[in-house]
Amino acid sequence: MSLFEYTAEDALGTVLGVDTGTVTVEVKDADHLRRLQVNRLVALQSKPGRHMIGSITNVTRKRLPGLDEDTDEAQELNLCKIALIGTMFDREGEKRNVFRRTLESVPEIDALCFALEGQELTNFMRTLASVAADGSSLKLGTYTLDENAEAFLNGNKFFQRHAFIGGSTGSGKSWTTAKILEQMSTLPTVNGIVFDVHGEYKPLEGDRIQHLRIAGPEDIEQSRGLKDCVIHLPYWLLSYEALTSLFVDRSDQNAPNQAMIMAREINASKQRYLQSNGKDDVLANFTIDSPVPFGLEEFLDSLREINEEMIPGAKAGTTKQGDFHGKLSRMISRLENKTSDRRLGFMFQGGPATLEFDWLQLLTETLMGAASETASGGVTIVDFSEVPSDVLPLVVSLVARMAFSIQQWTPPDDRHPLAILCDEAHVYMPQRGQASSADNVSLDIFEKIAKEGRKYGLGLVVISQRPSEVNKTLISQCSNFISMRLTNAEDQQVVKRLLPDSLGGFSDILPTLDTGEALVVGDASLLPTRIRVDEPLNKPNSGTVDFWTEWQAPVARNRLRSAIDNWRKQTFQ
Repeated sequence: MSLFEYTAEDALGTVLGVDTGTVTVEVKDADHLRRLQVNRLVALQSKPGRHMIGSITNVTRKRLPGLDEDTDEAQELNLCKIALIGTMFDREGEKRNVFRRTLESVPEIDALCFALEGQELTNFMRTLASVAADGSSLKLGTYTLDENAEAFLNGNKFFQRHAFIGGSTGSGKSWTTAKILEQMSTLPTVNGIVFDVHGEYKPLEGDRIQHLRIAGPEDIEQSRGLKDCVIHLPYWLLSYEALTSLFVDRSDQNAPNQAMIMAREINASKQRYLQSNGKDDVLANFTIDSPVPFGLEEFLDSLREINEEMIPGAKAGTTKQGDFHGKLSRMISRLENKTSDRRLGFMFQGGPATLEFDWLQLLTETLMGAASETASGGVTIVDFSEVPSDVLPLVVSLVARMAFSIQQWTPPDDRHPLAILCDEAHVYMPQRGQASSADNVSLDIFEKIAKEGRKYGLGLVVISQRPSEVNKTLISQCSNFISMRLTNAEDQQVVKRLLPDSLGGFSDILPTLDTGEALVVGDASLLPTRIRVDEPLNKPNSGTVDFWTEWQAPVARNRLRSAIDNWRKQTFQ
């Protein structure tokens, strides 16, 4: 059965002129002309068994010279210009109702043109998104130009081929993310991790939504481990490159020697740990990047010994400074400062439990074990708001690296897909030219996920208010864009480059989109569409404050005293 069952009475008008990719339609009925809006989709008659799909780019009414012979009124020519964007086939092989971004033919003169609206639009967009009307589809909202038509995305392609959600502050970016998370959480074995940099998604609730928090200064003495939704990420989980960026000052003239000694001593410390714990199977194949615990005090003692080493001199009974005498001083001081910094307690002061060999198993089950043989699916929201900004890229990329490594080393037949949603991505995925050493470590792992994650069942959703500041390699790997209002010209250009030439004008609406409105482009939708995102059940704490209203309301008692107290304690609890 054809998706479109139009009759001649349903026609908006007839084709008056045809260009390579543009069609001009004459609209006889003035009422029909008033229904037409720029960017609305239409279907045009083509060869038997197919319709051409186009987008309205221009609607005009021309006054003609002379009077109409029948009515004695001024003559008018109502015209509608349409950019052709694809073909809808009633059948293609064994498949029915298939859309292709191809123009194998163009409509003939006098071919009928029909509006895609209401149920026809909903059915067409369902076909594009390859979703069935069974209630389990990824429904984003309704179409701005037709609120009776529901907007769907192809959930498989959205996560398979990575996605970007962008928009200026207050445009509804967090709202849209919350709507997607809400629907993800309804799936029985969903597996997703959200990197929540500012704690915006705390209000999200549901049976399959769990909240975790990176341990803050108040959690050090309590050493809660994995209890009470608080997690520590011990230093030994960091890669060699990450440890180097954390401990070695690149501007130090002894930096190469320090990095070399650090690598040697960490490798030796891990080897001793494995030997003392009888892990001979791991000992045979481990590398410096293998997630194996090692004692920090033992490591520091070995560095101090090398830094103070005296060796026999040329003359009998004399000594001289060793090759690395005094060359590790700055690194040792840097390391001592880091380990005593309460802000970094989640990394260096997690207690004895974090040095146990089985800690990694417990940590991964907590972070990404929501869908396993012992648990139903779920979405894990990780709150990084208490992590210092200077190490945030390292910490975020550490969790991302864990997720990638778990997916990579899981036997192919046992893999279960995992999606990572990265909020405020520009903070830890900047352009290479603006990146610090910590940023570069973060970029390396996220670029790897963007390039290789799909084959390991790892999807990436990048979320940012500044598309132009997000690393270009990561943006280029995203095949789906949900763009909210963008007022910056550079950010608008990022989206404009994604659109075909025939629809370049579609992006002109970006600065005028209402809050909660989005332009959706990509494989999950096939056609650029303007959507009004539905309101999520639980709204995120996006930080939008009604200033004028609040300035007329009573002020909370002791608010400044409470703020100062929390500031000093570095906690809201």
